[in-house]
Amino acid sequence: MIPFELGIGWRYTRQGRRGRNSSGFISFISAISVASIAVGVMALIVVLSVMNGFQKEVRDRMLSVIPHIEVINYGGVLADWESTAELLKKNPHVLGIAPYASGQGLVSSGSSVRGVVIRGIDPVSEPNVSEIDKQMLIGELTDLKSGEFDIILGRDLASILHLRIGDKVNVIIPQGRTTPAGIVPRMRAFTLVGVFSSGHYEYDSTMALIGLTDAEALFRQNGPSGLQVRVDDMNKAPAISYDLLKLLPRTFAVTDWSKQNRTWFAAVQVEKRMMAIILFLIVLVGAFGLVSSMVMTVTEKQSDIAILRTLGASPASIMAIFMVQGAVVGFIGVTVGVALGLGIACNLDVIVPAIESLFGIQFLPKEVYFISSLPSDPRVGDIVPIALFSFLLSLVATIYPSWRASKTKPAEALRYE
Repeated sequence: MIPFELGIGWRYTRQGRRGRNSSGFISFISAISVASIAVGVMALIVVLSVMNGFQKEVRDRMLSVIPHIEVINYGGVLADWESTAELLKKNPHVLGIAPYASGQGLVSSGSSVRGVVIRGIDPVSEPNVSEIDKQMLIGELTDLKSGEFDIILGRDLASILHLRIGDKVNVIIPQGRTTPAGIVPRMRAFTLVGVFSSGHYEYDSTMALIGLTDAEALFRQNGPSGLQVRVDDMNKAPAISYDLLKLLPRTFAVTDWSKQNRTWFAAVQVEKRMMAIILFLIVLVGAFGLVSSMVMTVTEKQSDIAILRTLGASPASIMAIFMVQGAVVGFIGVTVGVALGLGIACNLDVIVPAIESLFGIQFLPKEVYFISSLPSDPRVGDIVPIALFSFLLSLVATIYPSWRASKTKPAEALRYE
């Protein structure tokens, strides 16, 4: 049998107020409270899902170009990198290893000049540590022939320089030679043999790939700068890098992708927390509205409360009746908010392009945000706390009005009835 507190509380929630002038206004405030809670929950879910998706998308695109872990030698280049690779392979989490040589420079074509990161790779072993081979728009990694000084550029970089396959590209590096006129930077002409697109603007516009032997000749070094390592779990890269460091001599250093980009990821986490706090204020506004509507409901139901007290209802029962009413309002608001939030978050790939096409705008210029589409990644770890906290907040908001109702004295309430 349903407790009478639950039945009466549910009846007060769903039925209209009895012919009072204030009844319509109270119903309006209750509807606004439900709407405020729903909008707050929806906004929280959508915004946090977008921020999760943005972080995941950038991270995945970033790690498709850069390795999980890099190993370098403070003592200089790795002339005997094969023996170092054998040491690293002793760790069961290591999936692939590839040598690389890296440096900064300029690439020029005609009157266009651009600063780039020049990365020398081994076309055969590079697919073991990155996904650049899968991101080639034109050409293949194996087109980087040793000794022929070929080059592969990011899509945006090739577009900026107005280059086509087979065009010559001048590569200039700061290490120069001394002449009577001073230090002259070294320059070498390369042939464009391929174009890749990682979807990450920072890499597509600033990275140039050349063969490892050509990079060693360009930088005048007798071995690779370090080793790239891919592991079975990118999230465990910090712990694995520490284990790898134990296998190497003391002159070696090991860094993982989270350390190399910790400033960016820390900024995203701080922004995510602040947005959650700000958007929770919307839910708080809904809770304040719920307090107002409950206080007015208690005032209107004074005679009903008095009659129930006269029939033997305890103060705790009266309080429970109005707690049920507030809980129902909070539950409806949270449920509607979660449904709307998930509906929007799971369909952003359709909603956002439609809005952009309708109004002729672009929400995410790729030059600023690295990616041009609005990603979404709804997570249970975010949605459940949002729903629970919002519902608990609505329950807390009903405590004072319900307590006030329980303190009603029947004689005083029925005096003018």
